[in-house]
Amino acid sequence: MLLNGKTGLIVGVANKHSIAWAIAQSAAGQGARLMFNYQNERLKENVEELVATMPGAKAFPCDVGDDAQISTLMQQVQQEVGSLDFLVHSVAFAPREELTGRFVNTTRQGFATALDVSAYSLVAVTRAALPLMSNGGSIVTLTYLGAERVVQHYNVMGVAKAALESTVRYLAHDLGPKNIRVNAISAGPIKTLAARGVSGISKMVDHHKEFAPLRRATEQGEVGDTALFLISPLGRGITGEVIYVDGGYHILGSLVSME
Repeated sequence: MLLNGKTGLIVGVANKHSIAWAIAQSAAGQGARLMFNYQNERLKENVEELVATMPGAKAFPCDVGDDAQISTLMQQVQQEVGSLDFLVHSVAFAPREELTGRFVNTTRQGFATALDVSAYSLVAVTRAALPLMSNGGSIVTLTYLGAERVVQHYNVMGVAKAALESTVRYLAHDLGPKNIRVNAISAGPIKTLAARGVSGISKMVDHHKEFAPLRRATEQGEVGDTALFLISPLGRGITGEVIYVDGGYHILGSLVSME
């Protein structure tokens, strides 16, 4: 029971297919008590049904684009569990129209939205959580290969993920003296609710299965177990890193077109 007696906050569960939910299952399976958020009323029922399956877990409303809601969330979490040992950030968004066509046509507002929700929210949530992590801890976020290579249709989200990965490094530097580790997991393409906004996601998954060294799609549970490693004492010497869970796809030197 690697996380027995530990408490964590999982930000970004939308439904049972969410990577964040897979992480929650891995953490709960090792003894962690978990708190969750739900973005809005539309997602509330889905999240609360899932949370009800975990003893001691609770969910609170919070849109990470609103600092006041983040502050309220942390107050509620503190009242419920007192402190946090780990935080999982699994949030990304760009307007659907920005994820089709050419990147050069990205709008100013679309760019700002993608960077705010997908990258700055990690800074905002981390800052608000710091008073609850006085004994150190671990923070994990989710990224994708589109941060460092051009992936068709990923467009502005790739730029946002690049900013997220840089944010991980700067936060790791800032928080290391507090014994708080900050890392990212770069998962292969998975058909989550958020990923459906990317044009051609099914082709991306099929392409990945054909060419990744392990010749199969990335599974949510694989990402969940890697996050478990990072938030547990087993990952105590790792910070500021991007760990790939993509069947080895990122090592390929020549990527075949998905058109």
